[in-house]
Amino acid sequence: MFTFLKAQVSSLLSTAVDFLITILLKELFGVWYLAASVTGTICGGITNFLLGRTWVFASKQKAAGPQALKYGLVWTGNLLLNAGGMYLFTDTFGFKYWISKVSVSLIVGIGYNYVLQKFFVFKK
Repeated sequence: MFTFLKAQVSSLLSTAVDFLITILLKELFGVWYLAASVTGTICGGITNFLLGRTWVFASKQKAAGPQALKYGLVWTGNLLLNAGGMYLFTDTFGFKYWISKVSVSLIVGIGYNYVLQKFFVFKK
């Protein structure tokens, strides 16, 4: 249970990085919402990998390269699910981009990311 709670804290911090970058790019620099979101997701993903490896799953005894490769595979799925879901919610259903991002991030974060990181990327 403690690992799950640490994963949620890591996810919140990574999500904060993701959302901050997304909002800054969209609102301050006028970048298309989907490009801003993908850039935010990349920054959040890097943050999440570093926190997951060093703090959440304490998985530093294994080589970083193979973990980074596994994380990259999971993260690519995460990126596609987030971008596709955000596009669907925003362009198809007419939600504001930030509502789409929050909704999709919650669904993907809990239902996809945690499970694959625990049992595939940072498996003990």
